[in-house]
Amino acid sequence: MALLSIRMVVLLVSLMPCAVAQAVPSNTTDRAALLAFKAQVKDPHGILAGNWTATASPCSWIGVSCDRRGQRVTGLEFDSVPLHGSIAPQLGNLSFLSSLVLSNASLEGPVPTQLGGLPWLQNLVLSYNSLSGTIPSTLGNLTRLQSLYLNSNNLFGGIPHEFQNLNSLQLLRLSNNDLSGPIPYGLFNNTPDLGIVRLGSNRLTGAIPGSIGSLSKLELLVLEKNLLSGPMPPAIFNMSQLQVIAIGRNNLSGPIPGNESFHLPMLEMISLPENQFDGPIPAGLSACQNLDTLSLAVNNFTGSVPSWLATMPSLTTIYLSTNGLTGKIPVELGNCTGLLGLDLSENKLEGAIPPEFGQLRNLRFISFANNRITGPIPEFIGYLSNLTTIDFVGNGFTGSVPTSFGNLLNLFRIWLDGNQLSGNLHFLSAFSKCRSLDTIGLSSNAFTGRLPPFIGNLSAVLQTFRVDNNRITGSIPSTFANLTNLLILSLSGNQLNGTIPTSIAAMSNLQELDLSHNSLSGTIPTEINGLISLAELHLDSNRLIGSIPSSVSSLSQIQIITLSNNLLSSAIPTSLWQNQKLTKLDLSQNSFSGSLPVDVGKLSAITMMDLSSNQLSGGIPGSFGDLQMMIYLNLSSNLLQGSIPDSLGKLLSIEELDFSSNALSGAIPESLANLTYLTNLNLSFNGLGGQIPEGGVFSNITLKSLMGNGALCELPREGIAPCQKIKHSRSKWLLLKVILPAVVTLFILSACLYMLVGRKMNKQGNMVASSETDLLNYQFISYHELVRATSNFSDDNLLGAGGFGKVFKGQLDDGSIIAIKVLNMQDEVASNSFDTECRVLRMARHRNLVRIVSTCSNLDFKALVLEYMPNGSLDDWLHSTERRHISFLQRVGIMLDVAMALEYLHHGHFEVVLHFDLKPSNILLDTEMIAHVADFGVSKLLFGDDNSMVLTSMPGTVGYMAPGNFPCKV
Repeated sequence: MALLSIRMVVLLVSLMPCAVAQAVPSNTTDRAALLAFKAQVKDPHGILAGNWTATASPCSWIGVSCDRRGQRVTGLEFDSVPLHGSIAPQLGNLSFLSSLVLSNASLEGPVPTQLGGLPWLQNLVLSYNSLSGTIPSTLGNLTRLQSLYLNSNNLFGGIPHEFQNLNSLQLLRLSNNDLSGPIPYGLFNNTPDLGIVRLGSNRLTGAIPGSIGSLSKLELLVLEKNLLSGPMPPAIFNMSQLQVIAIGRNNLSGPIPGNESFHLPMLEMISLPENQFDGPIPAGLSACQNLDTLSLAVNNFTGSVPSWLATMPSLTTIYLSTNGLTGKIPVELGNCTGLLGLDLSENKLEGAIPPEFGQLRNLRFISFANNRITGPIPEFIGYLSNLTTIDFVGNGFTGSVPTSFGNLLNLFRIWLDGNQLSGNLHFLSAFSKCRSLDTIGLSSNAFTGRLPPFIGNLSAVLQTFRVDNNRITGSIPSTFANLTNLLILSLSGNQLNGTIPTSIAAMSNLQELDLSHNSLSGTIPTEINGLISLAELHLDSNRLIGSIPSSVSSLSQIQIITLSNNLLSSAIPTSLWQNQKLTKLDLSQNSFSGSLPVDVGKLSAITMMDLSSNQLSGGIPGSFGDLQMMIYLNLSSNLLQGSIPDSLGKLLSIEELDFSSNALSGAIPESLANLTYLTNLNLSFNGLGGQIPEGGVFSNITLKSLMGNGALCELPREGIAPCQKIKHSRSKWLLLKVILPAVVTLFILSACLYMLVGRKMNKQGNMVASSETDLLNYQFISYHELVRATSNFSDDNLLGAGGFGKVFKGQLDDGSIIAIKVLNMQDEVASNSFDTECRVLRMARHRNLVRIVSTCSNLDFKALVLEYMPNGSLDDWLHSTERRHISFLQRVGIMLDVAMALEYLHHGHFEVVLHFDLKPSNILLDTEMIAHVADFGVSKLLFGDDNSMVLTSMPGTVGYMAPGNFPCKV
């Protein structure tokens, strides 16, 4: 209300001298300017028609205001009027204009610089349009301007420094544009009356100017969704009129000042989420008795949840999720009876939910997700009748779900996944009273018993039902069909048996059906075509028999089909190969027979196809080369014959091909060597012959990927003999005297080299060809999982630090150990190094290069998730204070590893990679002391045929020279 009143006062003051008069303005310039405006804008609804005539007085025109004598135009106001086109520069000739309002009018083009020549202008509102270009610096001449609204446009560039001359400014709104650069340091030096500042949702960088503390009348400060960095100016926390602080989603850091400089008596909302603030939650907030909303989520705050929050009578919202808070949930929070939302998720809280929380009768949202909360779910939760959302995911809750939850008539969503809840599912009968229930999540618990038939009595608006990864037995109730609005049904990872009920076909809105990893038997119902909205179908790892019903072709929205590890047989329906939306098809480990259709290329969206371990016969269709989106293709362990089509060289996105254990013949197509992203190729146990291609994936291919093809030749490093070449011999004597000794000598030299390198290749041979693919191994890891993996990037997990950031050791939710390289976002060079390293590692695939597991990147955070090397760096071993010893053979092996990595980077694929910072600290050692080259942050790429470059500076470690004792000291 205070903010609204300020706006109304400013608007009324600016319009007071603008009463409409009927006399024609004596200044014809005003008329000409208005007619130019009318001519330039588009008026599809005829708003300006009729009134805006050449004979009528402009003071009578719609949207025009004049002074009391009707001689000069003082106001032009069109708010939410559907005009189009651009703003006429001639409006700058309305020299007595005090108010210009053209908001929400679909205007486009630049803001005319001529508007800066209106000396009496007090109110300029151009918000909610499609204006583009930069903000004219001439607007800084408007010394009487009180309100400047340019928000919600497409403006770019910086905030003009000239705005520091707007010494009458009270309201400034530039949010929701594409403005960049720093906030001008002097912007707030000469604006003593400024009460509202809204610069959010731009790309502003740098620090918040400390001069903002001089704004004694500031009531609202919104800088959220930018790229601001550095600490918050302490003066912000000592402003007596400030009511709202919203600076979330930036890159701000440091602690918040404590009691000594904290004085915000009028504060109603403080919102600082998604930054890097640390330290304890400031105790100075306890004096803010008007505080309504406290949002400090996704930061690095530590310590306990403050008990003094209970002393704040106006508090309705507490969002403290994703920090490093520890200890127990304060029982005192039960006194916050006005609380509407409480989110303490993604911390390290422990203990039980305090019984005092039974007093929070107004609570609507509660989340303790991903903490260490234990004990049973309290019965009293079911009596907090206003609850709409319960999120208890990822804790240690035990016991059963209270039947009192049936009292939550307003309940919308409930997530109880990832706990240790047990017992049967009879409590679902109580949920039938919750007629607004949209989502039920019960996954990854220890529920037993059967799915009760009354499950069909749940809310008619239910959209998501997940009970996967439990111990549910019995059959699937046909009453699921009653839930006609269900979008997601996931029952996977249980012990369900029986057949798939045909009644499920009535669920026409269902988008995802997951019944995988159970013991279902029988056939796939032909009625499945009734699931007309289905996008994902998962029936893998069951005991299904028979064929795929041809009715599957009627599923026009289907994108993912996984039917692997069943007893399915017969031919694959030809209609299945016509689906242009299908992205993933897994029919592996069944008994499908027949040949692949020649028009398989119609699956234009497919990215992953696994038809392995079946009885498919015939040849590989050349139309496979038309699948330009394909990343993973596995046709292994079938009865396929014929040659490998040369057209597969068109699969530009492919990362893994597996044609092993078939009856293929002929030569390996040379076109496969041109596939940049192909890193895993398995052609073993076929009848292939001829020369093995060179380059690309064949630069690092191992014997494991080619064994079982006796006629292949020309890969000496893997023990595959050179191809025999027909030559005209002069005489048997020449053969015996000259050629034979040379061959023997070459054989002896090759054997020596093989013995030296063979050990390493045997050790590493399994590292390139993998039975799993990069696509399947690639992990989509969220920022929250990285926070958990590193205990909120604790120093206890710190492996090292450098100029571009820090490296942490982490353990993911699945137990795997990884290394996380977190870039320093305050350093532009570091951000560029992240891009460089991604470009190199996404293309380079070699057993002696560090492997990238995943990436996590947004405007505020960039990290590389790499494979963890338990033996550290070579530098650690060479200069160890723990007297660690490297044998001579290990040293030679490490040199060979590094040499092979560099040979690959320089010659292994079409873009030459220059590392530029090769040193012992960037050579990492795995458990078997195999070396992996890492840290490509300053690498250079030579594109195409350009394999030369001129260096004007030398990147890498300044002044570095390799220690001379590396190859010699044993």
